[in-house]
Amino acid sequence: MNALLETLKPADADWGLAQALDPARLPGHIAIIMDGNGRWARRRNLPRAAGHHAGVDSVRSTVETCGQLGIGILTLYAFSVENWKRPRTEVDMLWRLLRIYIRRELPSLMKNGVRVCAIGRLDALPDRARRELLDAVEATSKNRGLLVNLAINYGGRTELADSMNVILQKARAAGTLEFLRVDENMISANLYTAGLPDPDLLIRTSGEMRVSNFLLWQIAYSELYVTDTLWPDFRRGELLRAILNYQSRDRRFGGLSGGAGTLQSSSAEPAPAEVAQ
Repeated sequence: MNALLETLKPADADWGLAQALDPARLPGHIAIIMDGNGRWARRRNLPRAAGHHAGVDSVRSTVETCGQLGIGILTLYAFSVENWKRPRTEVDMLWRLLRIYIRRELPSLMKNGVRVCAIGRLDALPDRARRELLDAVEATSKNRGLLVNLAINYGGRTELADSMNVILQKARAAGTLEFLRVDENMISANLYTAGLPDPDLLIRTSGEMRVSNFLLWQIAYSELYVTDTLWPDFRRGELLRAILNYQSRDRRFGGLSGGAGTLQSSSAEPAPAEVAQ
């Protein structure tokens, strides 16, 4: 967190927000549903592509701020399995934008020790986009700073279905299918996010009150924060407000209250596991 404070001055708009944070109670894992690019563009009489391009600046700001705060993991919902239903021109533009982001940001990610991973059905991505994404995963694999987990061609239900199919395949291969009994630990161990702690804080921009098939298993006890701010307008101050709100919560995980504002984190240091599928 000191890295963030060193970049701010008392006259900066975010100074007071940063000073109000408790460095001992930061979320270890933040997940974000980045929503509102299209509405941002429409309100300005711009094409939808302009909203997606503007949203890249918010990704950069959020990654930078999480790194400066010392957050361990940031998971971003970049493209859902349902997004294929959008017009072909928009989908193709999103893949081009992904490639542009990777090329432009990779030097900065390396400089700041950011590790990139990807979760989802990556085999369905266009060849060039998949290749450049996996190249970035490989190039940053030895970095030990913030882990940026990109959910691409991702769906919570498809993740659970894939997890169950992996469990069944393993049981068939081991000849134990007849005696298979699936439990929660077994499912967690075969999710795309196996080896990572569940999100402590889930942020959704644009004011929509739904989770949109995102990390359905993992967010069982995540704190939810919804802001009316559209994703292209989501900057450092918005992230700090979300974390301050998180720090005001009493996280009980089904148990008794530890007192107002008491936080228990479900996160731990991420295990050195390969997350990209």
